[in-house]
Amino acid sequence: MGAQTAAEPTTAALTSIDDERLTTVGLFFEAHAGIKAAFERRLEADAGLPVQWFEVLVRLARTPGHRLRMSDLAAQSSLTPSGLTRVVDRLCDAGLVVRESCPTDRRSWYASISPEGLRRIEAAVPVHLAHIDEVIGSVLSPTELDAFAAVLRKLRDAANPAAAAASDHPA
Repeated sequence: MGAQTAAEPTTAALTSIDDERLTTVGLFFEAHAGIKAAFERRLEADAGLPVQWFEVLVRLARTPGHRLRMSDLAAQSSLTPSGLTRVVDRLCDAGLVVRESCPTDRRSWYASISPEGLRRIEAAVPVHLAHIDEVIGSVLSPTELDAFAAVLRKLRDAANPAAAAASDHPA
């Protein structure tokens, strides 16, 4: 009886490799990658906005007062804090976003959408909604889409509580 090698997996490992949870998570990642790629190509081509710009602008446009603390914006976006800073810098350079200091905390900054940024996002949203209908609405029924949104919100709230808190209590 020799020692087990890496080439000889255990019965438990073989059983685990077929676990449906791996399949489910893999399907989620594959779907995300495909949907993201489709939206990125179409959004830039049809609306003239990189997907990261769209993500920031739509969050600002949907927030009362059209501004968010940078920390809340980072929590609600798919960008890293440094990635968000770079995107906001580019949006500021393009005249679509303005940075504002926080009057009560000198360490905090707000990102605020400019009138031109609001115009651009309002023009891009119908284009993106058409993309969503093509990519997702053509596959899911309205009932399935509602259930999917509920499941995603539940997963987001558990996996990213900062995003949940920021979206429930916008600045």
